[in-house]
Amino acid sequence: MSATTPHSRAHRRSRRTRRTLAVAAGIATVGALVAAVPAGAHDRGQDGDRGRDRDRGHYGNWQRSRTVDVQLLSFNDLHGHLEPPSGSSGTVKETQPDGTVTSVPAGGIEYLAASLREARGKNRYSVTAAAGDMVGASPLISGLFHDEPTIEALNKLDLDVAGVGNHEFDEGATELARLQKGGCHPVDGCFEEGKTFKGADFPYLAANVTNEKTGKPILKPYTVWKKGGVKIGFIGVTLEGTPDIVSANGIKGLKFHDEIETINKYARELDRQGVKSIVALIHEGGSPASSSYNYDCDSPGAGDGISGPIADIAKGITPKVDALVTGHTHQAYVCTIPDPAGKPRLVTSAASYGRLYTETTLTYDRRTKDIVRTAVKTDKWRQAKLPKWLPWWWVQQHAQGKNPTAANHVVRRDQTPASDMTRLIKRWNELAVPIASRPQGHISADINGRGATTPEKPLGDLIADAQLEGLAPADKGGAQLALMNPGGIRADLVHKASGDEGDGVVTYGEAYTVQPFTNMMNVVDLTGAQLITALQQQVSGSNEESPKILQVSEGFTYTLDLTKSGADRIVVDSVKLNGEAIDPSKTYRVAMNEFLAGGGDGFTVFKEHTNKLVGVSDLEMFNAYLAAHSSPEQPLDPPAGGRITVIE
Repeated sequence: MSATTPHSRAHRRSRRTRRTLAVAAGIATVGALVAAVPAGAHDRGQDGDRGRDRDRGHYGNWQRSRTVDVQLLSFNDLHGHLEPPSGSSGTVKETQPDGTVTSVPAGGIEYLAASLREARGKNRYSVTAAAGDMVGASPLISGLFHDEPTIEALNKLDLDVAGVGNHEFDEGATELARLQKGGCHPVDGCFEEGKTFKGADFPYLAANVTNEKTGKPILKPYTVWKKGGVKIGFIGVTLEGTPDIVSANGIKGLKFHDEIETINKYARELDRQGVKSIVALIHEGGSPASSSYNYDCDSPGAGDGISGPIADIAKGITPKVDALVTGHTHQAYVCTIPDPAGKPRLVTSAASYGRLYTETTLTYDRRTKDIVRTAVKTDKWRQAKLPKWLPWWWVQQHAQGKNPTAANHVVRRDQTPASDMTRLIKRWNELAVPIASRPQGHISADINGRGATTPEKPLGDLIADAQLEGLAPADKGGAQLALMNPGGIRADLVHKASGDEGDGVVTYGEAYTVQPFTNMMNVVDLTGAQLITALQQQVSGSNEESPKILQVSEGFTYTLDLTKSGADRIVVDSVKLNGEAIDPSKTYRVAMNEFLAGGGDGFTVFKEHTNKLVGVSDLEMFNAYLAAHSSPEQPLDPPAGGRITVIE
């Protein structure tokens, strides 16, 4: 072993010092190169803790990262379903690894709250948003109290922002403003003694709904979520066609604007304010090729992907918007649709009734203040001529960019429910139960409405029959047939007991959940030609892409040929009433709810009616029919069907 002299030790220390300085200088040079590389460098700490704005360096030092992962949790179309939905409305379809599809029980605000709170976990940067129809068409526990229970639940859920949907206008713009600002109902007053409704503590956004006189949005068009220097703008719009699917009285004096033009307008405004990261909440949607929530929407197979209005809307929205959270169609999807610049952009929807939630990871670049939407691969860093001596771990940590990612998650009922939501449901149920638990009738088996997959729905037949029977007497309107809009059927009638009423018993609460709008019934004069036009409007015009097949009373029959397109799908010669062909020149007395009579759901021909007579509400008529036609000993059977013959 050779001796070590003071001179040699000093020499080695000097060499080590020079080498350390050289490496430090090299890293500094790389730091300068990092700034020159396109936004997308993702600096993530070794601890892998998403949401932190500081990452631990490899030498144990804390350094501020350039990018931060923001967790976006979203859902849509809750419709006041605080309790778990029943029947098929309370399940989601899940494709298994072997290709089989199973139904998983899901939904309920107790479980949605538990799921969202667990998902937030340790994410410092987490924001929760909703894309419309939080209220409206609600079960009795919420609808009976003008949806105050749902707003209270959403407040407890820590919802940060919501866009409006068409159902937010069911009771008109004035009632929507009350839900936002608070105060007791102008007619029914306060529902709990000593308590005044506080309103939503999250902003409702209605960018494309303006007052006809002032031209200004009736609610805030956008809001900016801020945390730790991170800023994300949210723009909320409902579908432009809202006037076609809500009662005219509810939207009197309002104007609904194009979704694309509105979002682009406010995206520019946010951009001028320095808000570069933008999410659009759009109450309009599409239909994926599969009904399974875990379907790969970006699968390249023939017929795969998504169709419907949102597919076209997404292509027209400015690249300034980084993600689209959608709704309205009650479908589940996570799709990538290129923006006008060709960049990939996420479009998501979490089905309905709180059965799913979407988790999206948005990578926020502190330098550009924008969301990273173009992946930066290692080979691009090589093109930047980085020094070859860089450690592999440095390149791995700094050279990987990523696009936003998202996935839908089931709100499972086998988890521990949120106790505060359990207490909320119990409190409101105690107020509702005297009304909700009253028996209305009895059924022998499930009668599917919302959950039916065929154009003719068993529950649709039952409702139409109830309306015809109630309005057929001469002094009630003299109806010869009845027509029911499919969107007005909000649930199934389920044979299994929902409480302690017993199997097969239909309670007032269950009947209310099926028909929650309390539409007044009308009997009107229509010519045979107008009736045929109405059938054609089911499958043409605004309804061509997403047909709205009217449910018909017994005795009214026709053939629907799905091998054809547009109005040709209706075989005109097949349209008959009690076996006789409809005479275009003859006048018929037709029962329908006031929504349809006003031209709702795109049935503009119904507005041409004459000789209108107004009857009782649809719910009252439905309950009267159940009482008259069923008993514990002789429950009502599901209708046999066969009124609409379908050619596929």
